Amino acid sequence: MKGFKFAGIHAGIKMKGLKDLGLILCEKPATAAAMFTRNLVVAAPVILGRETIKKGKCQAVLVNSGNANCFTGNQGLLDARATASMIARIFDIPQELVMVSSTGVIGAPLPMERFKTGIPLLKEEISTNTNGLEDFTQAILTTDTCQKIVRLKGCIDTPQGSKQFSLIGIAKGSGMIRPDMATMLAYVLTDANIDAGDLHQALAAANEKSFNRITVDGDTSTNDTLLCLASGASEACVRDKASLKVFQDLLETVCFRLGKMIVKDGEGATKVIQITVRGASTQEDAFKASEAIAHSNLVKTAIYGEDPNWGRITAAAGRSGAVVDPDKVDLYFGSIPLVLSGCWLGLDAEKKAARIMKDSEINIILDLNLGDKTDSFLFCDLSENYVKINADYRS
Repeated sequence: MKGFKFAGIHAGIKMKGLKDLGLILCEKPATAAAMFTRNLVVAAPVILGRETIKKGKCQAVLVNSGNANCFTGNQGLLDARATASMIARIFDIPQELVMVSSTGVIGAPLPMERFKTGIPLLKEEISTNTNGLEDFTQAILTTDTCQKIVRLKGCIDTPQGSKQFSLIGIAKGSGMIRPDMATMLAYVLTDANIDAGDLHQALAAANEKSFNRITVDGDTSTNDTLLCLASGASEACVRDKASLKVFQDLLETVCFRLGKMIVKDGEGATKVIQITVRGASTQEDAFKASEAIAHSNLVKTAIYGEDPNWGRITAAAGRSGAVVDPDKVDLYFGSIPLVLSGCWLGLDAEKKAARIMKDSEINIILDLNLGDKTDSFLFCDLSENYVKINADYRS
């Protein structure tokens, strides 16, 4: 990726030699836009990040895993600023262009000695390792079981010919995932040239269609950050409606794929489900009904048990606050109708739906037959392993 370098090391924040400190470094100040958690309990890096992003510029992103630096009081904010200052000093860049992110256990003080010894190692690593993307991606993981990287290329037509640009999306997230920005750290990098205002608008729209439409367990974290940086190192300029659409479509694809990776890697998950509610009378109703179904533990456990318990799905829609007429709803598992006009189609239909539920990816469609509005969510099933992972998280 033109204009960016990466590094990831083990600084000792996490045990067992796992990488826990990562850096994204831009060769020049990049155009920046970001979204943050809507939780009222926020980590120190989020407080600092909200200040930094107002400038619309960023040159370095320091990320640690293993410690959330949340509920750490004023000292936590001082520590976050201190880590940004270390990056600024060692890499000779303005401190106001340094973003920091943290993820991990809430409440523990940030182990500053690990940063004092680790950040110089980052400089050594980023100077000698020309392909540190995977090291960075590994360094930001917590309960994740895999790295999450998406790479795409696009072209913008100009009078001088077609100009290519790239997008790389990197994310971590496995538990505490809920739409309210989702629960994750995600960084999308591009070498396209785009203004900060346009970048913010594009990122907000992409976020709404991706990270705000996923859920694992219905919990909103304290550290959620979605950051997009544009180095402008390619010849592709995003300026008019046509180029903005090309960029927007590619950005939405990157964010959607990252969101799906997060759901697929949900703690204890065995299946990814897309619930689509169509035929709603309003967009808000389509959102409410699909969100309620995606959050329902009864629905999630039924899917884990491969039980097409359609009553749980329709009941979730009915309590969602959306307008629902039970005599009009249709329900499909894949292409298999299970309920039509509010009537169950019987055991044969249920057996066909049960076969669909053995798949690792399942599409469920609820048609309210009240209008033309549609919305959808991605979610995962809920297994006993989710309980075990979270019961042992601080052990």
